[in-house]
Amino acid sequence: MSKAERIERIKREKNPWEHRDEILEFARNGYASIPQEWLAVHFPLWGTYTQGDGRGVRGKAIERFMLRVRIPNGLLQSVQLRALARLADRFGGGIADLTVRQNVQLHWVRVEDMPEILETLSRVNLTTAGTCGDDTRNITGCPLAGFDSEEILDASPLVREATDALVGNAEFYNLPRKFKISITGCRSWCSYPEINDVGLTAVEREDGVKGFSLRVGGGLSTHPHFGVRLNAFVLPAQVVPVVRGIAAIFRDADVLRQDRSKARLKFLFLDHGWTAHSFQEELERRIGFSLAPAVAEELPGAEGRDHLGIRPQKQKGLYYAGLPVLRGRLTASQMSFIADMADRYGDGQLRTTAMQNIVVVNVPQAAVEALTYRTSNAGMPLDVSPFRRGAVACTGTEFCKLAIAETKSFARWLVEELEERVPGFEQSLRINVNGCPNACGQHWIADIGLQGCQMKADGRTVEGFDVLLGGGVGRDAAFTRRVGFRAPAAEIPEALARLLGRLGHESFIAFVRRHSDAELRSLLAGAEVDQDVEEAAAPAWPGPPPHGVEG
Repeated sequence: MSKAERIERIKREKNPWEHRDEILEFARNGYASIPQEWLAVHFPLWGTYTQGDGRGVRGKAIERFMLRVRIPNGLLQSVQLRALARLADRFGGGIADLTVRQNVQLHWVRVEDMPEILETLSRVNLTTAGTCGDDTRNITGCPLAGFDSEEILDASPLVREATDALVGNAEFYNLPRKFKISITGCRSWCSYPEINDVGLTAVEREDGVKGFSLRVGGGLSTHPHFGVRLNAFVLPAQVVPVVRGIAAIFRDADVLRQDRSKARLKFLFLDHGWTAHSFQEELERRIGFSLAPAVAEELPGAEGRDHLGIRPQKQKGLYYAGLPVLRGRLTASQMSFIADMADRYGDGQLRTTAMQNIVVVNVPQAAVEALTYRTSNAGMPLDVSPFRRGAVACTGTEFCKLAIAETKSFARWLVEELEERVPGFEQSLRINVNGCPNACGQHWIADIGLQGCQMKADGRTVEGFDVLLGGGVGRDAAFTRRVGFRAPAAEIPEALARLLGRLGHESFIAFVRRHSDAELRSLLAGAEVDQDVEEAAAPAWPGPPPHGVEG
């Protein structure tokens, strides 16, 4: 029996969402009592994966878990963030990570502590259910839903309805693999609907009726694919039936269950001959009604998706404050501080973003200056460099058993190095650091994507990165190009500084797209670099902290 067949058999036998008591029993009896099939298949549906040892040893697992908390649409309250801070402090090594799907992740969790963690989360209306495994992952949306002065509509109630319809529903616990949905009413597409299995983006017809465009089959990993747009205009009342219908198509596609490396919705298009027309025909058959034809939409660019800094809301006299969280890593004390800021200067509401940042909303104009001062004094300034605001990093070898390279502390060091080497750089720039080819750090859609690798340098094996360039989304949609340049981690800042020093007034994406791979490779390697670009080496990459966890 193949691995895929074995996993499918285990999934058919048990819906783990109905067996919370078994997790409590494992907690009483300890890690050794957990059957392997629970670790591999059932625990993920409760938002937990076994993690690495925190020291970056690839493939090495310990008796600890990563625990992911679902934050639909990124909607968070100060009381919830404060509860997460306490859990991080007590059970998670004092840290938590924000993810590119607006979740919060804890590390170092023992199974013995899970009853208290689950109970604490439940008391503040949070859950880990369905955040990992073969089910519907956290449904993302614009974090400024209801506050954005330019939004077409507030789609956050639809995110909640879709979450209620799919998560915890026995009809949809056993999907071929993970299933990702984005529903956004904003114009900037800040939740990256292009790379979701289902991407619903708000549009307005000429008659003033508001609804959604529909894309299906997006995803990254080792086979990146932008979602295919259907000829459909989806009314708000049709969103949940449509999402359920697509989930049912995915669930019933047995052809996708034969190979777990190709068990995503996109492979119906990539490998099995489905088209937008055939998919829509099957969808309409399942939901029992026809969808109106698609209407014209305005594609956004990649900029404006981070929601950082002080900006006015649609509510007169109120502002939001987007706090940059470099590489998505927060300490427990920082989480408590942000919760306090939301209570003191807002109304306790917070938002997590798809670029691993956090937003305080409903800040009166009179409180903006005080909030700005307090956050800056606490080491979380609102005004930061393009490198700092555009950096995204996956978990990396620190905790992920699949990763090849460390990412979190490397991303921080890289940002600091670029700030020193390329002072005054003003362009928006997305730098996505990924520890392996699986693209959790989304290196395929970055301006600069860094994919971890192992390579030889000075006769020894070191961590390095492949450099990929020129990705984009929206009207600039394209996946990054692997230009044939890789370097040890210690040499990446210098190589990128060389490249950025050649831009002049040209945009980065235009510069990259008018140069060949060979030309870009030469620039990264230092060929024909202008003399005014500093070649003096800043301190070499020191590697991750000796015990992995760092603030």
